Amino acid sequence: MARLLHWSIALLLVVLFALGWWTTEMDYYDPLYRVVPNLHRSLGILALLLILVRLGWALYDTRPAAVASMPRWQALAARFTHWLLYAAMLGLPVSGYLLSTADGRGVEVFGLFEIPALLPAASGREEIAGTIHYLLGFGGAWLVLLHAAAALKHHFIDRDDTLLKMIGKPKGD
Repeated sequence: MARLLHWSIALLLVVLFALGWWTTEMDYYDPLYRVVPNLHRSLGILALLLILVRLGWALYDTRPAAVASMPRWQALAARFTHWLLYAAMLGLPVSGYLLSTADGRGVEVFGLFEIPALLPAASGREEIAGTIHYLLGFGGAWLVLLHAAAALKHHFIDRDDTLLKMIGKPKGD
């Protein structure tokens, strides 16, 4: 379950980053001006739900132990980076929601239902939430790259089981 959630969220975050970037490059007259942002918002809500499930699963399931040969500072750095990743993954949909509902309208999710605006329309909130969303998006992307680079380092340089555990193939199988 942890692997399924990890890789589903990872794929979803890459798609969300690409859609978000594309959205910022669109102008009002682009034929996809309404479609892409709505898809981005809907996938953002899906990502939030999966992240909440992942956090719930983490409370239920025990994390695999770090590789015994890993220096303490690396284990602490990995734990800190994971906390930062979770903070970004939770902050992004919250800031996106506040950005999307700044005008008082709710967020439509895949055309199936709407999540209402919990706060009344407010001027200035769109700029603040948009800035936070942008910074968390790019900061989160850098954290994801750091996370992936660390996994590759463990696999190719340290030659330990860290990456293999996340793809479900421990050494010796």
